[in-house]
Order: sequence, then structure tokens, then C-alpha cells
Amino acid sequence: MRMKQIFLPLALVAAAMVLGSCGETKNIPYFKNSDSINFEQSRYQYDARIMPKDQLTITVSTTDPEAAAPFNMTVNTSTTVNSRSTYSQPLLQAYLVDNQGYISFPIIGNLKVGGLTKSEAERLIQEKIRPYMAEAENPIVTVRMFSYSISVIGEVARPGTFQVSREKITILEALAQAGDLTIYGVRDKVKLIREDATGKKEFHTLNLNDANIISSPYYYLQQNDVVYVEPNKVKAQNSSVGSMTTLWFSATSILISLTSLLYNILK
Repeated sequence: MRMKQIFLPLALVAAAMVLGSCGETKNIPYFKNSDSINFEQSRYQYDARIMPKDQLTITVSTTDPEAAAPFNMTVNTSTTVNSRSTYSQPLLQAYLVDNQGYISFPIIGNLKVGGLTKSEAERLIQEKIRPYMAEAENPIVTVRMFSYSISVIGEVARPGTFQVSREKITILEALAQAGDLTIYGVRDKVKLIREDATGKKEFHTLNLNDANIISSPYYYLQQNDVVYVEPNKVKAQNSSVGSMTTLWFSATSILISLTSLLYNILK
């Protein structure tokens, strides 16, 4: 009888542990309510806006190359081989957007592009340089960002900072580049850390279990966004206990097995 009294509590503890681990898996699937989502609300075309500390390349094209030359600043690059320098094709000068959103553009001077989309910046520069050209010229301006990056940290397979070449990325694409969430990642409380044009930082919480995330204003990431995936309770407990957790589970398993064996022998 005494062995039975010992065995039953231990069995209940083991069952609670199993059920607890099962409870952690209920929030694993993404988009659990995808059948009920209104896709009309997700029809939104994102266009990145220029932010302070962005680096831009700006190309001006005209029918007369000499007309565009003053606006296409270049830098010479060289390599040294066996103490001899060789020069390669000049590269376009990069423009660093300052904290107030300005760049220093040839002939025009200070030009505020912060907060504008690429298309808006292209039209602005086009208007500013047209008076310096012949009336027949219709300059084409192309703006590109080559410092667009996002960071993904926490419970993902490959945390890190990733360059975004096409200047547009969703939260799901960012997580895919990081190798997706691990089984321990909390999917309904993904943190997004964002800094606006004034330097103000904000935290936003995203729920990957909810299919309505595709209509969220934070579905598309901005440059320099940081995505943090926090660990679930199981991972947090394992981390805090460390190697003692494995030892404890092993000892508990052995104790339950011995108790079951003795119970069967002595009953």
C-alpha cells in the first residue's frame, strides 16, 4: 500500500510534465485562422521611405552625357599588385542622409530627401536639376538604397543582420532568411523594434498565429528594423536550470521506473 501511495504522486507529476509540454505545441502553426481572413484588407503596396543614416546612390541620365556629368559624382578605385597601382571603373559617390534628412547634392546643395519614397526623391531631384539643363532635356533620375538591412535575433535558426537588395521585405521573409523560428520560439509575441525618422524607438508585438498579420502596418519591415523572437517557458526553464535539468529529468525517470518495478513486485 505504501508503494502505491508513492507511485501515484510520481505518476501524476510525470503526466503533468507531458501535458505541459503538449500545451506548448498548440501555438506552433502559423496562420491558424487563414480561412476567415479578409484578403481585401491586405492589398497594400509598400514603398520604403528614406531614413537618416541611409546611404543612397543617385544617377542622372540625359541624352547629352555632358549635361548629366556634373550631377553624377564618382570616386576612383584602385588596387595595388606587386607595388603597382591599377585603376578600375569609377564608382558612383554614395550620399549619406544626415540626422535631419538632408544630403549634399552637386550644384543644388543641401536637399531634404528624408521621409520621401524613392519615387518622390527622384521627382524632387529631377525638378531641382532641370533649370540647369537645356529645355529639350528630360533628365531621368534613379535613386537606390544600398544600406537597407534588418536584424533578426532570439529563437531563430540563424540570427544575424541581413542586407535587403530589393528594398522591400516582409516579417515572414526576414524570418525565412534567419532560418525560421526554432520550436522554442514564441510565435504569438514576436517583438519588432523600430526607429522612426526622428530617432524615436518603438516596440510592436506581432502574432504569427493570426493570419491577419498580412494586413498589419508592420507586416513590411523598414530598414534597420530589429525582430526579436523570445523563448517559450520550456526553453527559458531549461536555460535557467542548465545541465541540472537533464540530470533532474533522468533521475525522475529512473525513480519512476524503479517505483513501478517495486510496486509490481510487492503488490
